[in-house]
Amino acid sequence: MSEIMWQPSTERAEASQMNQFRLFVNKKYAIELGNYRDLYNWSVNEINHFWEAVWSFGNPVASKEYQHVVDDDSKMPGAKWFSGARLNFAENLLPRRDNHTAILSRGEGKEDRQISYIELYSEVEKMAAALREAGVKQSDRVAGFLPNIPEAVVAMLGAASLGAVWSSSSPDFGIKGVLDRFRQIEPKVLFAADGYQYNGKRINSLDKLKEILTELPSVEKVVVVPFESENPDLSGINNGVLYGEFLPAEAPPLEFAQLPFDHPLYIMYSSGTTGLPKSIVHGAGGTLLQHMKELRLHGDISDRETVFYFTTCGWMMWNWLVSNLALGATIVLYDGSPFHPDPSAMWQMAEEFGITVFGTSAKFIAACQGYGLVPKDRHNLSLIKTILSTGSPLVEESYDYVYTSIKEDVQLSSITGGTDIISSFAGGNATLPVYRGEIQCRALGMKVESFDDSGKPLINQKGELVCTRAFPSMPVNFWNDPDGSKFHNAYFSDYPGVWTHGDYILINDHGGVIVFGRSDATLNPAGVRIGTAEIYRVVEAFPEIEDSLAVGQQWEGDERVILFVKMNEGEQFGEELKKKLMDAIRSGCSPRHVPAKTVPVPDIPYTINGKKVEIAVKKILHGSEALNKDALANPESLLFFSDLEVLRD
Repeated sequence: MSEIMWQPSTERAEASQMNQFRLFVNKKYAIELGNYRDLYNWSVNEINHFWEAVWSFGNPVASKEYQHVVDDDSKMPGAKWFSGARLNFAENLLPRRDNHTAILSRGEGKEDRQISYIELYSEVEKMAAALREAGVKQSDRVAGFLPNIPEAVVAMLGAASLGAVWSSSSPDFGIKGVLDRFRQIEPKVLFAADGYQYNGKRINSLDKLKEILTELPSVEKVVVVPFESENPDLSGINNGVLYGEFLPAEAPPLEFAQLPFDHPLYIMYSSGTTGLPKSIVHGAGGTLLQHMKELRLHGDISDRETVFYFTTCGWMMWNWLVSNLALGATIVLYDGSPFHPDPSAMWQMAEEFGITVFGTSAKFIAACQGYGLVPKDRHNLSLIKTILSTGSPLVEESYDYVYTSIKEDVQLSSITGGTDIISSFAGGNATLPVYRGEIQCRALGMKVESFDDSGKPLINQKGELVCTRAFPSMPVNFWNDPDGSKFHNAYFSDYPGVWTHGDYILINDHGGVIVFGRSDATLNPAGVRIGTAEIYRVVEAFPEIEDSLAVGQQWEGDERVILFVKMNEGEQFGEELKKKLMDAIRSGCSPRHVPAKTVPVPDIPYTINGKKVEIAVKKILHGSEALNKDALANPESLLFFSDLEVLRD
């Protein structure tokens, strides 16, 4: 069993909302669930009662009650949730109208901003009126090509209040990447900024915006948020208007459209590194209820918290962060490089803003370690109670780093899920210990299992992450997929009637979860399945190595492992280091994990959301062209992989 890194105090565990929910369930259903294991098993065996309890405990604002929770929780896809209910997502994210801080915002090159709940409500009221005046109706699409700024939140809430569908990407996406997404959904109104700043460099977005608009004839109004200047030149933008001029000085009282539970709210996108991005439609009710469950119960977040997640508007964690408003919490928006003006910038912000829940990526934590940061020695982080991590597996050494260099008494919650479900399959729990290298638990109501190739559940063995019962945040559908074939093929073709997520995981005896990477990137030498995260954990512990990428290459009727390494500045790759690497992989993993070839490269390709693109590199090695390079943060990095003589023998 792995080492316990953190244990909640009895006081914290008993006061947690997870524990309060367990007691609530016991009373409501006259049962005796003694611990989280009991609660989890009940939640996945009594799906109907569980989601009924989540609704009662969370008490969402609804103008009409539901008739039944779900028609058939074994029906995937197609289960119908909370039929008869009428609600509005934006109304639920504006639960208070007082001076409590709703948004704290910081960005490179900009002054900090603080917006109260009453101010946010007023801005959304004006936004709704402006969008209605622009002709936006229920189910129209409103898109954001915006930095992570308060205007993005206001635009989304204004659109949602009318029953319009929101979709966003960040301005660092390339033109093709934006068009591959927005052309599919044909937005009526587009919000954009005239520029943004990253790592000290100011970047003008107007020329890019003009090119995008030439391929988006559906756009009837372009609303531009000034960044580069107070009065940017919009002469080349048809139907362009400045954000401040778009909003009226006064607006009629905000009326929230009351909509069915599954009315479309968001259109999200897959990474699009191997083909056209999937346009994933998420319903308002499912998103709201799932987020309320995750934030309150698994995140133990209340109206007393100040919650930060380092994200852009192009990653689902932005949507997840904004949902904290439903709890009356304060959310922190940051736009720019997390290491500007120095590597400790985010920890400095955490101290200044009094952040209690600090969310980031595994890559960020590894980078802090690489910089040699010891945040606990430089900053007062006493208010941080939880550190969240997602985007890629959090390796064991990162657990060590968090507890030795950031904070000893902190709940480190690695979480895993995805854009596909706009939520998590496994995550944190303030009533459970944190084990080194493990996600604490499977999420309530999510019947997550690890399947072998024949569909048999596994314990303490690696397998495919599946979910065998329906859940309310399952996508409503894919956009422009009238017969549902794309949707079915994406998740239900491997095991009929079972959601297959595409991750390679292990569930252990005490309910912990370990993620080994994407299953479609899983290595398979001699028929033995190997998760790439197992190799990265060993390789990236070497001080000489900044980053790495492992892929499988078809070779002589089998598959061999190819390892690419990016060296730290000033370090050289040679035979001595190679031997040490191979020995470490052999002893730390197994002989099967040892790469057939190890190749130094100038850079490792990542998506804009910070995920390694193993599959795209694998395709290149097998002669296919990498698609949709605009989805990458560093597309030029792929050039090196296209013609490697060293991999021909």
